[in-house]
Amino acid sequence: MLKLDFEKCGGLIPAIAQDYKTNEVLMVAYINEESWNETLKTGRATYWSRSRQKLWKKGEESGNVQEVKEILVDCDEDTVIFKVNQIGGAACHEG
Repeated sequence: MLKLDFEKCGGLIPAIAQDYKTNEVLMVAYINEESWNETLKTGRATYWSRSRQKLWKKGEESGNVQEVKEILVDCDEDTVIFKVNQIGGAACHEG
């Protein structure tokens, strides 16, 4: 299984959410090893909230869930793209 390099950037790496049908970039967030493993386990995007310092299960409060269809990883293994099915009205708090 793929091992991401969380140590290079102090435990967090960028995660780009992209619509799997249109390729539109929906948002950029960060993941740590725990949120990565939760995403793999559930198939739903889970991030690390830097402001709240806790796991952020996308859609847990808003209902705007991101169902992960595909994961792309850059050659340095320190950035990911989650190609997602965006369920709900918005990907981010800006709408």
